[in-house]
Amino acid sequence: MSTRQKRESRFSGFIVPCLCAAILGYFAYHAQTGRYSIHTKTEMHEEKLRLKSVLAELTHEREQLQRRVDQLTVGSLEKDALDEAARSQLGLSAPGELVILYNPI
Repeated sequence: MSTRQKRESRFSGFIVPCLCAAILGYFAYHAQTGRYSIHTKTEMHEEKLRLKSVLAELTHEREQLQRRVDQLTVGSLEKDALDEAARSQLGLSAPGELVILYNPI
């Protein structure tokens, strides 16, 4: 009967700990430098604030445009006020009219 004996290497006990350390290092590296890392949290917060201000500006502009549209609905404007608004915004005039441009400073 023969038995085989294997001599244990000095490095065989270090394989699993080294592998675990490498995996831990990988995740630590990406926690510092990745897309959703610790440092990009402040950048994302600044971007959020900037986008909120843009949203507020666009909402305000939309409300102003909606008010202008509401003023042009039937019954809210007289015929002459509608004519005046169309002439001033489109730059139209009748053939016999005199147009005086006034630019207040």
